[in-house]
Amino acid sequence: MTANELRQSYLEFFKSKGHAIIPSAPVVPENDPTTLFITAGMHPLVPYLMGENHPQGTRLANAQKSIRTIDIDEVGDRTHHTFFEMLGNWSLGDYFKKEAISWSWEFLTSPDWLALDKNRLACSVFEGDADAPFDAEAFEIWKDLGMPVARIAKLPKKNNWWGPAGVTGPCGPDSEMFYWIGDPKAVPDSFNDDNDLWVEIWNDVFMQFNKTEDGRYEKLAQQNVDTGMGLMRVLTAINGLDDNYRTELFWPLIQEIEKLSGLEYGEKSDEEYIAEDQKCWVDTRKSFRIIADHIKAAVFIMADGVEPGNTERGYVLRRLIRRAIRQGHILGIKENFTTKIAKVVQEIYGAVYPEILDDKLIDELDKEEEKFRKTLENGLKEFEKFISNPEGNYITRKVGDEIQKADWYANDDTADMVFNLYQSYGFPLEVVFEELKNRKINIDENKLKDKFDKRYKKHQELSRTASAGMFKGGLSDTKEETTALHTAAHLMLAGLRKVLGSHVHQKGSNINGERLRFDFSHAEKMTDEQKKAVEEYVNTAIAAKIPVELNEMTLDEARESGAEGAFENKYGEVVKVYKIEGFSNEICGGPHVTNTGDIVGTFKIKKEESSSAGVRRIKAILE
Repeated sequence: MTANELRQSYLEFFKSKGHAIIPSAPVVPENDPTTLFITAGMHPLVPYLMGENHPQGTRLANAQKSIRTIDIDEVGDRTHHTFFEMLGNWSLGDYFKKEAISWSWEFLTSPDWLALDKNRLACSVFEGDADAPFDAEAFEIWKDLGMPVARIAKLPKKNNWWGPAGVTGPCGPDSEMFYWIGDPKAVPDSFNDDNDLWVEIWNDVFMQFNKTEDGRYEKLAQQNVDTGMGLMRVLTAINGLDDNYRTELFWPLIQEIEKLSGLEYGEKSDEEYIAEDQKCWVDTRKSFRIIADHIKAAVFIMADGVEPGNTERGYVLRRLIRRAIRQGHILGIKENFTTKIAKVVQEIYGAVYPEILDDKLIDELDKEEEKFRKTLENGLKEFEKFISNPEGNYITRKVGDEIQKADWYANDDTADMVFNLYQSYGFPLEVVFEELKNRKINIDENKLKDKFDKRYKKHQELSRTASAGMFKGGLSDTKEETTALHTAAHLMLAGLRKVLGSHVHQKGSNINGERLRFDFSHAEKMTDEQKKAVEEYVNTAIAAKIPVELNEMTLDEARESGAEGAFENKYGEVVKVYKIEGFSNEICGGPHVTNTGDIVGTFKIKKEESSSAGVRRIKAILE
């Protein structure tokens, strides 16, 4: 089965079960300051899981583009990826455990669908604890479907519980499905979570509780189902492979890297290959995987409007590109190569995700590689010079009669060197750690990081925000202050378009209860007069106390009404349009105040600055 066949089969199956098929949201979330990227299929749907009505009903399904940087250091094995597609189906207070589990089983095993060998499947359910009971209902459903009891594992919260996303909120047990990728004639009678030949392929989450501020778990009035099936992992399983990188979604990339490097995938392994002139041990298969994964992720991130930079999403993107370039350098690739890999990514995915076919991202990628290659070799020379210094930087150990340099001191000299590599040569701290590991040099990473951070207080490494993977969905919260600023942001965008021109569109935002941060397309710095005009536009609307109208309509109807909508492909064929008569008319998922008079305070632009090429950023408050 091909990836396209699997993706389409999944969507057709759930369409036959009454689900509306919605498009993938961009990998860059709208109005969510708690995460840098969409990390799962449920992420864009959180407002609806929290009770807001979705325009397309209570049963939804899609294939969602996702970026997960929490696993970035794991990339290089056969299963971890930065970019992946999550196939998901949702019940918004509609069906629950019986339907969700039964449909999962049907899709996986029915001859009409995937027809996986039932004898190679296992599952897990929540075992129960002091907070919530054993999920006997899920257990019995699996048993009735024919799953052997020995293959229904009862596991604790760390394995089979989702949420809440914050300290409080919706949460509940989940039921995971596993497929045996080992010898089909040697499938164990029982499931063992520690055996990595059992690969998780699907997870059904049952949001049935609300965790209160005093730590109690109360049953939710609207109980939801959120499921996620990793397209790549299932594709690997059903094609009888044990390495995700041998599927059609990666193999053309691997072949291109083979052509560029002159090496074969898996030809050499750790301890066997020392990169030429680089004094480091290399597992070439791991290098191939990192290049393929990171360039693929970079293409999808750039396609949704992110450019390489030194903060937030731009920093994550830059880190991915530079890690890939470094691995190419290790493999002996002398010329620029990232755009060649990126074009293969476009060939693989372009028909499904046409947004990645933009030639601008190829140009941007080439510029980024050109910039980094100019500093890479010089930086490595500095690095080698420092670690070769016999004085003061190593902890030594005695092996027989020989004194060997073993571990590296995380002292001030080392921290100064690392900071210099970052500042002068663009080496992120993570790359330094990788270089040390390649040379089998140990160091106290936490201690060195603390020292590095003190030297770089003004430029904190914000990729940790993305790695945390925390999200609540929509805005930072739905409190009055945040909701008011969200509505004010709509008014401000309308004001910007009136004052600066119709070329202005939203490029991103970050809104909490204290301030809004808003990126928009515009090439020039705003004058004081222009900023004042936008402020007056917003404050006039607030003073007028105009009702905020909500209308549901098709995309075509929204366009005909003149609605602005930078994120319209997030919402499907039916969209919500919020209209403030005479001021703003915009596609959005909410939430908003019901009347502009509910916005308390005077709108004030505190700062206007460049965000990236052709994009400006405003920071504003209600004072």
